[in-house]
Amino acid sequence: MEEPQDLPEQPVKKAKMQESREQSLSHVSNAEVSDQKPESSSLGSNLPMSSEIMTCTDYIPRSSNDYTSQMYSAKPYAHILSVPVSETMSPYPGQTQYQALQQSQSYTIYPQTTQTYGLPPFGDASTSPSLSRATASKELDEQARKNIPGKNRGKRKADTSSSQDSELERVFLWDLDETIIIFHSLLTGSYAQKYGKDPTLVIGSGLSMEEMIFEVADTHLFFNDLEECDQVHIEDVASDDNGQDLSNYNFSTDGFSGAGSNANHSSSVGVQGGVDWMRKLAFRYRRVREIYDKYKTNVGGLLSPQKREALQRLRTDIEVLTDSWLETALKSLLLIQSRKNCVNILITTTQLVPALAKVLLYGLGEVFPIENIYSATKIGKESCFERIVSRFGKKVTYVVIGDGRDEEVAAKQHNMPFWRITNHADLMSLHQALELDFL
Repeated sequence: MEEPQDLPEQPVKKAKMQESREQSLSHVSNAEVSDQKPESSSLGSNLPMSSEIMTCTDYIPRSSNDYTSQMYSAKPYAHILSVPVSETMSPYPGQTQYQALQQSQSYTIYPQTTQTYGLPPFGDASTSPSLSRATASKELDEQARKNIPGKNRGKRKADTSSSQDSELERVFLWDLDETIIIFHSLLTGSYAQKYGKDPTLVIGSGLSMEEMIFEVADTHLFFNDLEECDQVHIEDVASDDNGQDLSNYNFSTDGFSGAGSNANHSSSVGVQGGVDWMRKLAFRYRRVREIYDKYKTNVGGLLSPQKREALQRLRTDIEVLTDSWLETALKSLLLIQSRKNCVNILITTTQLVPALAKVLLYGLGEVFPIENIYSATKIGKESCFERIVSRFGKKVTYVVIGDGRDEEVAAKQHNMPFWRITNHADLMSLHQALELDFL
């Protein structure tokens, strides 16, 4: 089934927010999507509500022109070239003529439900000799790091880890848009065209959700201050935080301004804006974390009663329009979360702060703790994968789940199995493979 072409990119302020929609390579599954009757989702009815409303200062209302469906670009990708056939060469005197090598026969494509990518069944403690050597090498590296003197101020803080990380067997790296949720294709109308939905309803729902995402990001998560100071991970500027009590701290009068700053503040250039500026930046990311942790299971507490009801209706409408896409994806996410030695990690090309708002509004806060969310906007998914491997080590098995070429190329670069999501059948096949312990 061919993907409709996205609308051309327009120069808007929020263009950096969304993950780029890219053409899919050939799928390892031949399953066809059956027509599904829209179902009403129970997600909205389960949304706990709170009368408490928390706001931050300097909210700048945005006009409807700030939100547009023409914010994503369609990037062409080079075709895969076949393996060239070697040329026939004349032999030396007395040399036997050998027949030229020919291209090997194409591999048989297996359905995803039965293909295990060579992974041992989940829970199998057996390891290969190469894995043993990798483990020994990692232990030596860790021992060497222990002998290194303390880190310099200004370096980004290592990603949060716990004792549970050392017990992990598998790490599942998830893309967000068009994999767990449907958002990009709502805005462009490509979902409506692909599945025969009313384009007016589909695009309208996408624009309403987009507006709500930016409102939460601006009003509660300091996006006006942090838009030009984007980070990959919530802990990237934590080393500049002096631990000051922020109970009575006034963010609106501390003189911080992130506008016009294009510096990479997650790198070693920690004093780009000055020590005081970096400290105020770190304060904001600390408060963002506090708000996320407080409302990750109750995003309604951030909203007015009217907005709360609007979000409840909007999430229900989107689930009906997308034939319960999110509900289907949640089955796999929750199954993985229930495993003691597995973890879900989110890598998105949306900027970090809007990505956090998006996760909260789609009801995914409980599935993804904030320390398990990475933004690839600045460094790309391959570099994000490197950071995650550095965090969890090489003893665990990584499985990449997504719809785009970015994550597929990054997975191949790191020799990680990749599960492509292009339709409902792929999500159901993924859940079946997880239930059967193939993944």
